[in-house]
Amino acid sequence: MYDEILTQLIIKNDTKALLLVADGIGGTTVGGRTELEAARTPNLDTLAKKSSLGLQYPVGYGITPGSGPGHLALFGYDPIKNQIGRGILEALGSGMVVKKGDLAVRGNFATLIDGKIADRRANRISSEESEKLVRQIRENATDIDGVRFDIKVARDYRFAVVFHDPELKDNIEDADPQHTGVPPRPAKARDKESERAAEIINRFIDKVTEILEGQMPANTCLVRGAANTPDIVPFEDRFGMKPQGIAVYPMYKGLARLVGMDTPPGLETYEQEIERLKETWADYDFHFLHFKYTDSAGEDGDFDRKVAMIEEFDSGLPEILKIEPDVLVITGDHSTPSSLKSHSWHPVPILINGRFAFQDDAGRFTEREAANHGILGHIPGMAIMMYILANCERLRKFGA
Repeated sequence: MYDEILTQLIIKNDTKALLLVADGIGGTTVGGRTELEAARTPNLDTLAKKSSLGLQYPVGYGITPGSGPGHLALFGYDPIKNQIGRGILEALGSGMVVKKGDLAVRGNFATLIDGKIADRRANRISSEESEKLVRQIRENATDIDGVRFDIKVARDYRFAVVFHDPELKDNIEDADPQHTGVPPRPAKARDKESERAAEIINRFIDKVTEILEGQMPANTCLVRGAANTPDIVPFEDRFGMKPQGIAVYPMYKGLARLVGMDTPPGLETYEQEIERLKETWADYDFHFLHFKYTDSAGEDGDFDRKVAMIEEFDSGLPEILKIEPDVLVITGDHSTPSSLKSHSWHPVPILINGRFAFQDDAGRFTEREAANHGILGHIPGMAIMMYILANCERLRKFGA
């Protein structure tokens, strides 16, 4: 949107910004109210009274965004021009080295009984159990038909694989039936260029199934999200701010690493994320902190638990605010209404707090207050980084 003029406008100074993303925080009405309206959020509401509020569309009107596009928009990148496969995000988030031309996929260990998928997540085995399986695979296979691969546990039953061959292209249908009680589904190429990659993925699955034969609950794997390494301008080069991405789950660390953010390892809880933020506040100009659990509750269709997770997110704000960011933005990467049990197209509330933020008439951080009283109105998600830069006084005047 602003690529043609952005480099002309960037100013570097000592201001610091914080982007807090409560994943899937937006919703829609159930019995006349949303999860945000039902939650007790004294800290968010206090901030709302001295901030600018509005609603943002991560991709566009009526479009339901995945987590990848939603976050890319928040980071100031066009999610349509920069379409990123989940395999790359899982690999980067797991700390794997991914070079230009590599093909990355994400996978689940799964349970196969009588030729049918009985459990897509192998009884949700732990990361420790998955580590043992990955060691078995490494000990018995290092390449598939001459194509070298690396494999690493992402979290729990999930893993990532990187195939090192620039000839492998990513236009491939997932090798995952998405249902139980059906046979495994092979990867299929959508074009001739990707046929070799689909073949390698299917042979990888066969090899894993052979190595894990007779084991329970994990005796096969499902593979999806094939993606080649994208060519994307690093965040610091684009916006002139040294960035850090703080997240627990690999995918969100992968999104942060994709755009060049430093990502600390070993974080397991919201409290640990906040401690990391406080400890490293002086080391970076831009901090992104991700809170996952609002989305998980929404996808489970649990209205009350999503309310509780919103309240947990709110409870961490007093510690976060002690760092006194020059600009604070709170929003989500998409909405996840518990009534829908999935991501949705509904706009996401956004709050911008800072010295120059317009104090509007919103009294709470909710969808309705943002719509009825928010000065920001309805904005594209990509505009958020421009608002951050402007409120940090990091954009010079455009034109005479």
